[in-house]
Amino acid sequence: MIEFEGKGILLDIEGTTSSIRFVYDVLFPFARRELIPFLEANWDSPEVVKARGLIARDAGSPEIAGQRPSLITEVLRLMDRDAKTTGLKELQGLIWRRGYDSGVLCSHVYPDVPIALKAWTAAGLDLCIYSSGSVSAQKLFFAHTQCGDLTGFFRAYFDTTIGAKREAASYARIAAERALLPGEMLFLSDVSAELDAARAVGLHTGLVVRPGNPASPEPISHDHIEDFSQIQVTRNR
Repeated sequence: MIEFEGKGILLDIEGTTSSIRFVYDVLFPFARRELIPFLEANWDSPEVVKARGLIARDAGSPEIAGQRPSLITEVLRLMDRDAKTTGLKELQGLIWRRGYDSGVLCSHVYPDVPIALKAWTAAGLDLCIYSSGSVSAQKLFFAHTQCGDLTGFFRAYFDTTIGAKREAASYARIAAERALLPGEMLFLSDVSAELDAARAVGLHTGLVVRPGNPASPEPISHDHIEDFSQIQVTRNR
């Protein structure tokens, strides 16, 4: 059980609100499979031009932004590494949008998630998402879940443009963006290193232990829960 007296809850997605297996078995294969036809059909669209530029910047090779074979090679290399780079995540989000819009994709969330989101919203908590996926991909993800559209529960979304998830400064920036003190926020994630970074600047933390999540290093130094019903909001100023 985690007792929380603050004002805001910051949520990771993969392994926290949603199954890791959905990401690795559904989303990532879809992006890989649709990569080449998507680029062929949308190469000159403003959104893809932006993503190409980010990928080339991240690679330190500006010239590949305009070279389709080289760009595809770089994207596949990043996918193989499960890289968390901003450009790759931007492009993956664009490809996933096609899947969601067509009805091919439907996001998995754990059954306790919509129940908790409703309760936390009723309690007046500031609910936000922080994920390595792009903000646009995050919104798509929660707009198309098996529990319906959950985007109305979230007041803000953050991706790696605010900073890496294992860097303490990222969490200080998020708290400042929400006009909250770090001690007024609770960060929930399945990754101990992310929680360590958040705690370093004063956020409360909770390790989420879901079925199929990788084992956390022992001993576990964060309060941990198996579902969101184990979070008790005791006061909200």
